[in-house]
Amino acid sequence: MVVLNKIYTRTGDSGATRLANGEPVSKAALRVAAYGSVDEANACLGMARLHTAVDAEFDAALARIQNELFDLGADLATPPREAEAEARTLRIVESQVARLEAEIDAMNEGLPPLASFVLPGGTPAAAALHLARTVARRAEREAVALVEAGEAVNPVAMRYLNRLSDFLFVAARHANDRGRAEVFWRSGATR
Repeated sequence: MVVLNKIYTRTGDSGATRLANGEPVSKAALRVAAYGSVDEANACLGMARLHTAVDAEFDAALARIQNELFDLGADLATPPREAEAEARTLRIVESQVARLEAEIDAMNEGLPPLASFVLPGGTPAAAALHLARTVARRAEREAVALVEAGEAVNPVAMRYLNRLSDFLFVAARHANDRGRAEVFWRSGATR
């Protein structure tokens, strides 16, 4: 359990922060950007959930993912070390990726096939889920940039980020009245 007694510390006033392991870094560091985008995606899910309470099972899945996004943020904020004790470091695990895949498959079964690209929108829940999807994709790009810069990142966290945006796309379709309220792209329609 995390206990926060004081919200401001003034330690970040100079543009620096600390990773979960205590290592000081710039607030503009790639790692901070990646877990910051995960936090932003989580906030978007919070907005979506204002409109999903009527579907208890769906809302519960979104609530679980919100919690997992805190786990993912902690994972990204803690650079992997070769000798780390797995039991002491919070990491995204393969079963979380597998659960996302199973939920994607289950939701997708009840949706009509796509005949065009989907425009973000439709119901309020779907619009918020599309926004969360785009932010999750940004987080994934930032995590990839982190890896390409030679930084260590949990490979399972990378897979989770990739599946998350897929989940959010299918979830947005689900939230659009199971695909019936989707807005489709009409190629060249405004020429």
